[in-house]
Amino acid sequence: MAIGKGPEVVTTYDAKTPLMRREEVIADPLARLERMMEIRHAEQKIRELHEEGLAWGSTHSCDGQEAVAVGIAAAVAPTDHVVGAHRGHGLGLALGLTPEQLLGETLGRSVGAVEGLGGSPHLVETSVGLVFTVTLMGAGIPIAAGLALAAEVQGSGRVAVAVFGDGSVNIGAFHEGLNLASLWKLPAVFVIENNHYGEFSRYDRTTAVEPLARRAEAYDLPWELVDGQDVDAVIAAVGAAVERARAGEGPTLLELRTYRYFGHSRSDRAPYRPEGELEAWRARDPIRILGERLEAVGMVDADALAEIDERCRERIEAAAAHALASPVADPGAMFRHVYPEPNR
Repeated sequence: MAIGKGPEVVTTYDAKTPLMRREEVIADPLARLERMMEIRHAEQKIRELHEEGLAWGSTHSCDGQEAVAVGIAAAVAPTDHVVGAHRGHGLGLALGLTPEQLLGETLGRSVGAVEGLGGSPHLVETSVGLVFTVTLMGAGIPIAAGLALAAEVQGSGRVAVAVFGDGSVNIGAFHEGLNLASLWKLPAVFVIENNHYGEFSRYDRTTAVEPLARRAEAYDLPWELVDGQDVDAVIAAVGAAVERARAGEGPTLLELRTYRYFGHSRSDRAPYRPEGELEAWRARDPIRILGERLEAVGMVDADALAEIDERCRERIEAAAAHALASPVADPGAMFRHVYPEPNR
């Protein structure tokens, strides 16, 4: 089956020109599938770079959670503000961060999202709405509330979205942020990316409330439990919450049920998982679900899916080669962007 040529492989870094325009991801289900495949290949490449000793620090893979990232990106406007957490590679790429920016940051190179100084968990690209990814558990929640308050005061029409893990619902910032956002009816959406494990502990062994999103009732907020493996379900739920916030009706709490295929970080082999759990979730792989759905309506066939997958692999390989050929991060860069510069 013939399919579109798709984005060309880009080997020169340009933070303002994402490989695939955000508008394409919003409008085209094939582009959403390709973005999810791109995220999967990027995570695989990052693990390889770490195993080869080329990348520093730790890293947190989001394999299996791609529908959450792409669904959020397709549901928010490019002018909205998104705050992510430490497992943020997929969210960054989905919003429009380039693979060069992601891989460059992982490798400590100057082409990285924050000039190679932040490493794998710290990503920023405000031109596509990614304010940053925060490594402190739950810390992005009050920040998003603050961004929502700023949007309300400025009358910008923006919505702030906080994306955080299931472990964050037991952090004080979660309760403080939701309480304040509800009290002031801030234009915010709070997204629990429930991948079943807060670091090494299964969520239902650490949290008394089931589902987790039911905690919204304590703050008089609407909530919804969503299939996080189905990108269309994510788009529908996040889209409705965003529009509700934009219309002045206040925040929403969403719980997107998903699953991480790997451990908490690259050093975690996840021996705590019960037998058969990983295999059961792999059977509901988000890329497979969307691919089969598009096959069923005649948009793609097996050859087309293989072509898209290979295109993504080549794109990530080219991005990695470019990042590796780029200068190592300049330590002096940590002193830039601290104070506002005149005439900027």
